[in-house]
Amino acid sequence: MRLERPRPADERPLQLVELPVPRPAPGEVLISVHACGVCHTDLHTVEGELEPHRSPVVPGHQIVGEVVALGDGAVPAGGEPGGAPLRQGERVGVPWLWRACGACRYCRRGDENLCENALFTGYDVDGGYAEYTVAPADFAYRLPDMSDLDVAPLLCAGIIGYRCLRLTGVVSGAGLPGGEVAGAGGARRSRAGRLGLYGFGAAAHICLQVAVYAGWEVYAFTRGEEHRALARELGAVWAGAAGEEPGGGQRLNAAIVFAPAGQLALDALRACDKGGVVALGGIFSSPIPPIDYPVIYDERVLRSVANSTRQDARELLRAAGEIPIKTEVEPFDLEEANEALLALKEGCIRGAAVLRLR
Repeated sequence: MRLERPRPADERPLQLVELPVPRPAPGEVLISVHACGVCHTDLHTVEGELEPHRSPVVPGHQIVGEVVALGDGAVPAGGEPGGAPLRQGERVGVPWLWRACGACRYCRRGDENLCENALFTGYDVDGGYAEYTVAPADFAYRLPDMSDLDVAPLLCAGIIGYRCLRLTGVVSGAGLPGGEVAGAGGARRSRAGRLGLYGFGAAAHICLQVAVYAGWEVYAFTRGEEHRALARELGAVWAGAAGEEPGGGQRLNAAIVFAPAGQLALDALRACDKGGVVALGGIFSSPIPPIDYPVIYDERVLRSVANSTRQDARELLRAAGEIPIKTEVEPFDLEEANEALLALKEGCIRGAAVLRLR
């Protein structure tokens, strides 16, 4: 399902086309795609809210499939230090970060998510809305014991949500529990706190489960009652609309904004206690209104979250089996990709949409 040029989702911009099966270059693997998650980033790409990098392009960056051919020079999966090279027949996942250069100043300091020469799946290279795709072996990942449909949303929604949790202090890396909250005099106290999630789609419903596992109370802010019900089912202590005061008048220690609405950044800041951190987890947002200084005073922090690293992916995928994470998915056939994107745009998906190809 290929995008010839960006257009609104209700114009059915993806076209079913027949393309040659790609060939893996050295260090790459050819993957027979079994499933591919449908992400808000795909929607922003299809509708042109993200500036096109390649046209035409096959979207999709939450890819689950089987390695069916290897390029020369096998390498460890996911860049795992000391890991075993991928083999034909193994199941792998491919996320948004298709490749980082490893040589720029950001890669050298360990921030490959900010790589100056990064390539992104379904944006710079053809992605997973197709029967076959190729990926660098060291940016493909072995997956936890979950079905193809259930594991697909972990590969972007899960990974970016996990990075948001790290950057707000809810989790501290490979050791999941033990996030930090602000204490008197600017000190940090290692204990669970209160987390707000603004927008409750694919990323938030995974993020919530990780935060609850880490011992945090989660408050979900979302418009739809069905989404609020799902949040409560997954362990949220409260669910309501943005702008409402969380149950019991609680102040948040951290918040993550997944919905692409700039106003929510202010709502989240106003709901945070002193020293609270608000992370913007989307790749696109409407403009953030002017921020009156008292809203951000008392050392509140507003930060963006850009892409993710292989470390984020490895840690989240390991944690998925430990917790264990349960994803809520709505499947669509490949030929229904336009319908899936439109349902996502209209807020009709409970959890995550996933294209199934096998």
